[in-house]
Order: sequence, then structure tokens, then C-alpha cells
Amino acid sequence: MSEKYAITITRQFGSMGRPIAKKVSEILGIEYYDRYIVDNAAKKLNLPISEVSDNEEIAKSSFFNMRYPLGMGTTDIQDEIFAAQKKIILELQEKETCIIVGRCADHILNGFPNVMHVFIYAPYAERLKNCVERLNMQPEEAKRMIASVDKAREAYHRHYCGHNMADKDYKHILLDSSLLGIDGTTDILVDIINKKYNN
Repeated sequence: MSEKYAITITRQFGSMGRPIAKKVSEILGIEYYDRYIVDNAAKKLNLPISEVSDNEEIAKSSFFNMRYPLGMGTTDIQDEIFAAQKKIILELQEKETCIIVGRCADHILNGFPNVMHVFIYAPYAERLKNCVERLNMQPEEAKRMIASVDKAREAYHRHYCGHNMADKDYKHILLDSSLLGIDGTTDILVDIINKKYNN
């Protein structure tokens, strides 16, 4: 095994980025972090987990529902949550080889050695199909979720990172998961990671 490394995975809703990340971690035998970050941020801030989850991507538009001038402001609690999650992500990267999903980890770890940044996406029709067939949503619910989550994630990412989630200047790999599906996309990522880090 080579020296420790970290993989950040940013994903579009419905692209199956989370199960892909989970499978990659299982095949490589490395730690996987997603909800753990939310749970621990809640503990550090002495907040209910639901409050952290509700607030971490609350930016529904670039204008934060017009409550803040020019869309530049944010609530104190959102900033506290982001700071707590940033601290956790930095600690995880320092501690061990791992995969970190979402939470602006690509931005937080940008420029760090031995960190690979991945963006997983898929065409809208494929994401809709995944939501219905894999996540058991009704078609109209799936459409609403894709629209609202896409908007919230992009606004949150742009606010805290200063760039779009899919900006190629901040990613090493951009993968369309519809090309090979969950298993095929997982295999490609495992192969790349193994080649890069000499596993």
C-alpha cells in the first residue's frame, strides 16, 4: 500500500454517485465518509442532526430567498456548520486514506498532495430513471427533487467554493455514470485510483 490518499466525490442528484463511492471504498478497503461528517458536525455544535442537514444546503437560490443583499450573505448557523464540517474533513484527510462524499471536500482539500477530485454526473433522463427505479420515487416527486437538490447544491457550492460543482479546473475526473452504470463506473474509478496510488 502506498502512502495515504483521499478521494473526494462530488455528484449530481440521481447520478448514483453515493453508491458508486461506497462500492469503491469497499473494493479498495478504505474508509468512506458522508453522513458521518454531518453527524459529527452536529455533535461539535451541539445541534440536532436534522438542523445541520436542513441548513447545510439551505441556499435554494443564489439570492438566498432574497433575505440577503446580492446573495452574498448567509446565516451564522450555516457558516458554523460549514466551519465544523471543514475541520472534520481536514482531520479525516490527515488521519487516513479515505473517500469523502460532498460537503465541498473538493474545495477544502484543493491543492493538498495525494488528493483526487471526482465529479459524477449523468444526463437528466438517466437521473430521473435512477430516482424512479432505484430510489423508488414517483416520477413527479423525482422531477421536483432533481430540480430542488441541483439548485441547492449548486448555490451552496458556489457560495462556499466560488465555482460550480462541475468546474473542470477543480476536478481530476468527470464521469458520466450512465455510460457504464454503477458497477462499470466503480470499476473505472478503482482502476484509476490503483494506478495513481500504486495499490
